[in-house]
Amino acid sequence: MAQVVPAEEAAPVHVADAHVFYSWSAQALIKPMVIAGAEGSYVFDDAGKRYLDFSCQLVNTNIGHQHPKVVAAIKAQADRLCTVSPLHANEARNEAARLICELAPAGMNKVFFTCDGSEAVEHACRMARLHTGRIKLMARYRSYHGSTTTATNLTGEPRRWPNDYGSAGVVHFFGPFLYRSPFHSSNEEEESKRALEHLEQAVLLEGPSTIAAIVLETIPGTAGIMPPPPGYLAGVREICDRYGIVFIADEVMAGFGRTGKWFAFENYGVVPDLVTFAKGVNSGYVPLGGVIISDPIAASFAERVYAGGHTYSGHPLACAAAVATINAMKEERIVENAAWIGENVLGPGLTALASRHACVGEVRGLGVFWALDLVRDKATREPIAPYGGTSAAMTDLVRACKERGLLPFTNFNRLHAVPPCNVTEAEAREGIEILDEALSAADAYCGV
Repeated sequence: MAQVVPAEEAAPVHVADAHVFYSWSAQALIKPMVIAGAEGSYVFDDAGKRYLDFSCQLVNTNIGHQHPKVVAAIKAQADRLCTVSPLHANEARNEAARLICELAPAGMNKVFFTCDGSEAVEHACRMARLHTGRIKLMARYRSYHGSTTTATNLTGEPRRWPNDYGSAGVVHFFGPFLYRSPFHSSNEEEESKRALEHLEQAVLLEGPSTIAAIVLETIPGTAGIMPPPPGYLAGVREICDRYGIVFIADEVMAGFGRTGKWFAFENYGVVPDLVTFAKGVNSGYVPLGGVIISDPIAASFAERVYAGGHTYSGHPLACAAAVATINAMKEERIVENAAWIGENVLGPGLTALASRHACVGEVRGLGVFWALDLVRDKATREPIAPYGGTSAAMTDLVRACKERGLLPFTNFNRLHAVPPCNVTEAEAREGIEILDEALSAADAYCGV
């Protein structure tokens, strides 16, 4: 069992917390929950209360908390080599790159390591611009790509607004989302066709010769977990090929087992030119991200300096954690478990909640990557919280989940069910049962 320091023996967290500046927060309006320990699919607060982690923190602890093989690998690497300049080769980085390229499609044989997903997106865009000699980037609304300058400007949701100065050469377009279709579609086939027509028109009106890359989360994560309809990603690939545009797949959240495949794009039979990753590559145990690079783009920099780098690129501790994570996922068939849980437990179980609760408008997802779109009225599909904001209904829902021992992931009017990829059937069913009870708190706001 995880060791949790009793509250009376723990350091006074509130004292240290006075000096922490929190991300994405109005500092005076938050009261962070203290996490004192974790194990597997559970976390523990400073009073020792246990919570089933249906958030995976920020959807990154794909193999759960404190996996012994990964913890041991970090300790062993620390004894051997804690850090080294990225100018030097090191065994952990070499092995991590090799394993990642083994998982990637044929023709993708290089990895550039970063510290997180934002930096991965930043460098993928830089590579695309240098490779093509073009400047513009295209990304969809209802997306999140990170917090660095280019990644923030690519983002298609409200976190972009305070940081968007219109100077990053980014053009946004509408992606497919049948439940709230901008194309007035009545089925997935129409939605895919119309979304692709809209994208190609945007490319033509912007000027194909000016566009370096189209950047897409294979399955948008924080923005709503919206699996693309059949044919859409293949259509994007065709548009990119037609106009010489680089296709960047943002797999930071959807990659490394989350959808029941190593990479989410495998569900759709497409191969991108650049793939960004982070989070699940080592379950977030030590910060790590990167870009998987196709051979033609890598060749652009064979005799030409790539103008980019990090002091901590391919950090030995992070890469050792990645090696242990990938090997553990293979040995324990964790990716296959995610697919089975999605098909047999989460999918049917969450869909059943929609039939019992007035607030659940739609359930969508795959693997261990699901969202409940919560509404005030199923007929009108009016969100139970405004776009870019929250509501009393969502506050009460989160409180009801925590009271029952579930740590949820919510954003605007959605509740995401995103447990670890190695969650057990019993744990997944426990989470659904708690959600079944907690959703009654949101039901009270329907029809009023």
